[in-house]
Amino acid sequence: MDNLGIVFLSELVGTALLVLLGCGVVANVALAKNKGFNGGFLMVNFGWGLAVFAGVIVAYASGAHINPAVTLGLVANGATEFGNPAFGAVVPVGVVSVLTYIGAQLLGAFLGAVVAWLAYKQHFDAEPEPANKLGVFSTGPAIRSYGWNLVTEIIGTFVLVFVVIGFGRQGDASGLAALGALPVALLVIGIGASLGGPTGYAINPARDLGPRIAHAVLPIAGKGGSDWAYAWVPVVGPIIGGLLAGWAAIPLLPLLG
Repeated sequence: MDNLGIVFLSELVGTALLVLLGCGVVANVALAKNKGFNGGFLMVNFGWGLAVFAGVIVAYASGAHINPAVTLGLVANGATEFGNPAFGAVVPVGVVSVLTYIGAQLLGAFLGAVVAWLAYKQHFDAEPEPANKLGVFSTGPAIRSYGWNLVTEIIGTFVLVFVVIGFGRQGDASGLAALGALPVALLVIGIGASLGGPTGYAINPARDLGPRIAHAVLPIAGKGGSDWAYAWVPVVGPIIGGLLAGWAAIPLLPLLG
């Protein structure tokens, strides 16, 4: 398999595992009759952090972007190649490679959400509230205010991508793999605990859009709508945050040492 195929498969599997475990922890907390029912937001934070840990571990070959905001943030920062040289899977940055990464991330997120639904099928059937079912798949605001919800997503994603780029200067891989699986897991837990309350901290367009599409097409009894009116916020916000972090890192990080 050529390098483009390797990074596609790496991003697909890594993002699928990320979303499987991430949507899984939300299902455990939100759906009735689960052993983790009402486990709380901190349990969700830890679950998503460990989901990122697992996704990064299996996607090292591609640099483990597993997030279009990371991919685009690296482009904005001036990256000339993607991937991990240690795995011999390096591709030049260009339209084809960027679309390959983002396409793999979206498809992986969709597939991960489908498998999470399969794992909790009986609990989806037993859950009476459509909002709880949708909440397993995608984020939603605690207070619906599209402008401020957008600001929250921009800030959260800025933190993620800025720290990843800062740490990545010390390694060869371009992406979350440069930060390392455990540090990036702790970073995501921290973002969730500190900034996740207003919107549920998507900080990843693929993580929200792929599962939302899965929610729309899967035969989930009594699922209700997929809240497409809000769906643009967790896509546009993280993209803006990632791009701003990539651009800001160019003048700032050299000054910070």
